Amino acid sequence: MIQLNSNKLKQAEAGFLSRYPGGFSDPEMVKIGKRHPMAKMTAMVHDCFSARARKNIGQYAEDMAKVVGRSSMVSMFEKPKFRDFVKRLAPGEQSFLVQAMHDLLHTDNQQGGFEALVELLKTEKLAKWSLISIIPAYYAPTTEVFVKPTTAKNIIQYFDVESLVYKPTPSWEFYTAYRDLINHAKTQVDSSLSPSNAAFSGFLMMAMSSSDH
Repeated sequence: MIQLNSNKLKQAEAGFLSRYPGGFSDPEMVKIGKRHPMAKMTAMVHDCFSARARKNIGQYAEDMAKVVGRSSMVSMFEKPKFRDFVKRLAPGEQSFLVQAMHDLLHTDNQQGGFEALVELLKTEKLAKWSLISIIPAYYAPTTEVFVKPTTAKNIIQYFDVESLVYKPTPSWEFYTAYRDLINHAKTQVDSSLSPSNAAFSGFLMMAMSSSDH
């Protein structure tokens, strides 16, 4: 199994908990967390993308653009591009988009959904990690992962994960390996550091930025 360097992880945990004794429920972290309203976004995503929601293709596609637009984790540059992309899709392409996301969220064919999404977004040079991974990360915040390129690259480098190589084009192979890495790593530290996988990644980022360069 691919793992983070456990010494560095333990150091990061000790440093973070000495600064924020309650982990993410520490008052200071709660204040910082207000910039990323995870619970609110998760509730919205559950509402928009339930297994039943797929019946209304147009609404589902529109909701995908709405979630991307409201996310604090997607860059300002990608939001309007994705919104316009969804608007331009022909009905058949919209169905394809919706089916791909449905498969990624609700079926055993997660890989098929992921790869279909990548192929469709590639047609307009929009196959970006953030656009592919944001909705699953809100839908299942303690199992799926949001892949932010700089964060993923820095985590891999700082925590000595030599067997995992980041590439800008999203692939299922990297996604599952990175997801396993994060889900395993959070079991090695205090549970207050991982109310969600996005929060746990935030902890790793803060640990890196506060360590000696």
